[in-house]
Amino acid sequence: MTPPIRLAISTCPNDTFAFHGLLTKQVDWRGIDFQVDLLDIDELNRRCAAGEYDVCKVSFHAALKMARDVIVLPSGAALGFGVGPLLLAAKEGAQPVEPLQLTLCPGAETTAALLFGLFHPRTTRVEHVVFSEIMPRLQAGTADFGVCIHEGRFTWQQQGLFCVEDLGERWETATGCPLPLGGIVAHRRLHVDVIRTAQQVIHDSLQSALADRTAPLTTMRAHAQEFDDEVLMQHVDLYVNDWTVDLGDVGRRALAELSSRAASVGIATGDPLAVLDR
Repeated sequence: MTPPIRLAISTCPNDTFAFHGLLTKQVDWRGIDFQVDLLDIDELNRRCAAGEYDVCKVSFHAALKMARDVIVLPSGAALGFGVGPLLLAAKEGAQPVEPLQLTLCPGAETTAALLFGLFHPRTTRVEHVVFSEIMPRLQAGTADFGVCIHEGRFTWQQQGLFCVEDLGERWETATGCPLPLGGIVAHRRLHVDVIRTAQQVIHDSLQSALADRTAPLTTMRAHAQEFDDEVLMQHVDLYVNDWTVDLGDVGRRALAELSSRAASVGIATGDPLAVLDR
């Protein structure tokens, strides 16, 4: 058996769905001793960048900044059409054009923050907060704009807020590509054979979940107890798709587009994200 591999994923339903088979050892670990943590995506980004994990789910924005040190696995990613963050405003008709205005983003390394930087560079001040703080602060008038993710995409009207634009839709129009939100990366310090084996276990876990979609609900509920089963599965339907099973040529093209556009505005170094060969 190889030395223990430190693996970390998010507590989001799409990850606990995909990794249920691995977490419960219902798929063969193929000789790898996985030690698994489940964390918030912002913490995953920070701790992966610090080198704490061998295999980790991260925002693709964070992955760009680690491009020299990590390789993207073909399985386990979240990308698609209609999944992007919304730029919301506290006041109707407001536009992010002045440096005195304040925009809240859900973490410096999130893809949501990257999109705001791509499409609204050098406009407002930016403050990074926990995503759940964004809409309450807009309602309270302590911020002008917020880049909202998760349930914020669906509840902003009920909160009396205003949509400036769908940043994911703008990405799709500009690039013709699905939006790459996050994926699984492996540190290059691992031997390539270990990386390939870890990829195969993750692929097996995904296939197991897709073959029996109700089986992962026990794991999903344990980490998202505020949701009912219908909402959990809606989350899976939105973020788990064919590109989650394998990025394919379309997913690779989307990552290349993200790399080049981020580099063009100084958000990333210009090192392209490498994806493990099939």
